[in-house]
Amino acid sequence: MIRKLIMGALVTAITLSGWVASSVFANEEWQWPTVYTMSNETDGNAVLAFRQHGDTLVPAGSFSTGGKGAGAGLGNQGALAFSNDGDALLVVNPGSHDISVFEINGRHLKLVDRVPSGGTSPISIATHEDYVYVLNAGGQGNIAGFELTQHNKLKPIAGSIQPLSGANTAPAKISFNLSGDTLVVTEKATQIIDTYAVDEDGVASAPVSQRSNGQTPFGFSFTPRGVLVVSEAFGGTPNASAVSSYSLRDGQLTVRSGSVSTTQTAACWIVITKNGKFAYASNTGSNNISSYRVRSAGRLTLQEAVATPTGAGPIDMALNRNSRFLYVLNAGARSIEVFQVNRANGHLTQVTGVSGLPNGANGLVAR
Repeated sequence: MIRKLIMGALVTAITLSGWVASSVFANEEWQWPTVYTMSNETDGNAVLAFRQHGDTLVPAGSFSTGGKGAGAGLGNQGALAFSNDGDALLVVNPGSHDISVFEINGRHLKLVDRVPSGGTSPISIATHEDYVYVLNAGGQGNIAGFELTQHNKLKPIAGSIQPLSGANTAPAKISFNLSGDTLVVTEKATQIIDTYAVDEDGVASAPVSQRSNGQTPFGFSFTPRGVLVVSEAFGGTPNASAVSSYSLRDGQLTVRSGSVSTTQTAACWIVITKNGKFAYASNTGSNNISSYRVRSAGRLTLQEAVATPTGAGPIDMALNRNSRFLYVLNAGARSIEVFQVNRANGHLTQVTGVSGLPNGANGLVAR
């Protein structure tokens, strides 16, 4: 049962392990989420864990990936991903061109594998059942597939490495569709969305490259009905960002809602609630979040152009497993903010936050 929000300006500060947590929300007895990001530091990448407990977000450990970060923004979504069963966490190491696998043991992470990514500068990871695909942004750019074994080891899939639409595409994200028979990749520089058929052995086909409805396709997510919803940054042009939705069938995209404007700047990341009713886009250039109502057919309606302000430079976002809380990573403010999601109307209320993250911290997942 959701407690009533405490009205007023109760603000608490807790300092722990160099991070500062602040809050405006009260406690509740239930299983609180854990949130993960990565430090992305050049001298050694690490997963940073935070446990939400009531109205605080408390540091819960730093776990070395054994690899290296890039030290700066990656222009991506999906740097971290859970395995299909939720027992493992996969992380990119863009500075050492490999990926790490952790087993999740309660509050602790155990590094169990680290393998080359199949290319250079990995930035995004997709998982479905026992298959893992990595998006490599360096060089010509490519995707590469792996099998995740029962011991959480990664085994390369022969014949799975496939190119993007061309060179200098500035890819942003890779993900499976809900059924796992198609991979999707967004390319920011070419205005292209690539789809790849995936066979029963986990081998991806050559890409089918299609024009995005709007400019600078960036982050994306699928509704529970399989509709693809894509944020469009429009090159950072002021107040020009938008979100489009597509049906996806046999690798072909058909527009459902075309470039529904946020009226804000640089909508780069997007998430959709578990019930499929609401989508949230983070506007990096406007320092806020826009909310959309998602209809059953996948059509979009802008609900609130500014659902909530954020700290400086909101980039990645994540919802916890029941979509009760929305987590936002702010690059400029070097912080994570937490918002409670009203599941009836989609409204957001700030709950808590944590600051003092490393410069260049990247990626966000919650469970």
